[in-house]
Amino acid sequence: MTTATDGPGLTTGPSVAPVEPPDGDDIVGTLPAATDLSPRWLLAGLAAVAVATVVGIATGPVSLPLHRVAVELLDHLPFVSLDSGLSDTQRAIVWEIRTPRVVLGLLVGALLAGSGAGYQGVFRNPLADPYLLGIAAGAGLGATLAIVTGAGDGVGAFDAIPMFAFIGALVAVAMAAALSVRRDGSGGPATLILAGVAVAAFFTAAQTYVQQRHAETLRQVYAWILGRLSTSGWDEVLLLLPYALVCGAVLVLAVGALDVLAVGDDEAQALGLHPRRIRMAVLVAASLATAAAVAVSGLIGFVGLVVPHGVRLVAGVSNRRVIPLSFLFGGAFLALADVLARTVQAPAELPIGVITAFVGAPFFLWILRSRSMA
Repeated sequence: MTTATDGPGLTTGPSVAPVEPPDGDDIVGTLPAATDLSPRWLLAGLAAVAVATVVGIATGPVSLPLHRVAVELLDHLPFVSLDSGLSDTQRAIVWEIRTPRVVLGLLVGALLAGSGAGYQGVFRNPLADPYLLGIAAGAGLGATLAIVTGAGDGVGAFDAIPMFAFIGALVAVAMAAALSVRRDGSGGPATLILAGVAVAAFFTAAQTYVQQRHAETLRQVYAWILGRLSTSGWDEVLLLLPYALVCGAVLVLAVGALDVLAVGDDEAQALGLHPRRIRMAVLVAASLATAAAVAVSGLIGFVGLVVPHGVRLVAGVSNRRVIPLSFLFGGAFLALADVLARTVQAPAELPIGVITAFVGAPFFLWILRSRSMA
């Protein structure tokens, strides 16, 4: 790993003297070029997204030729006019049924993986994941309340289950943040993690109590908990897109600062950064992105934990590479996992959380074994 150990605030020569520290906005440009996101890796991530998109749209009960699907997608690009040869019925399947679902999978996977990379960068812990601060438990309780009260009978933007899940996730994160602050106003990452564990336990207990009181809804609750990417068109995509754009932009813009924080808070402060503000901004963006993703897809595990690990293994440990590539490969991973969920037991569907667990758990165990033997 190449790190900014010397930093731009030092000059070399017979004596080493501090100079005026650069502004926070300039810090990204002062890090070593070896940690930059190279065009090669960016193209690899974009290629993975493109392949997952075409495969996801072409695969289903009605099989569509891969090359015709690719041409149909290209035909909708600006200044491009191509004839895919698909019939009107096939075009309707592509644009009204499969494309919204694939795009939703890309967005959810990108947000979960990118948020996981952000959490790991803030806590300097490769075991951190997007559900660390009780988001999963809060969303689960919110969705359970919507189901047992009968409020979750709407469609798309009018479905109360995503709204209740989103509110529950935000309440859980807010409680963890409030409980982690000491009387003197201080607090640290370790305290925040412990508060998140306590909040998650409380919300899980509350959800279990509600489920036992309404046993007839158990099947529906567990179907949501195991995750799904069912859509009613483009409504869910439009609900999630603003969170993806805003939160994704915050996380990507913070990559340089997170690399400096990895060296140490004292070094970061010497360079004009504010470690606490940076961590707060990243945590808020990652938590909001995760809450939005969970609200529309349910609880899909291992994406935010395994994908950043895989990126580190092949592309390096710098956040300037890990976070952007986690967005791309995370989206591609979940879109392809959804293809398996739709086809393994066709015409029935497996919960996508089962697929990600089957793939992610062995990979994660292999990583743990490799780290313990190193």
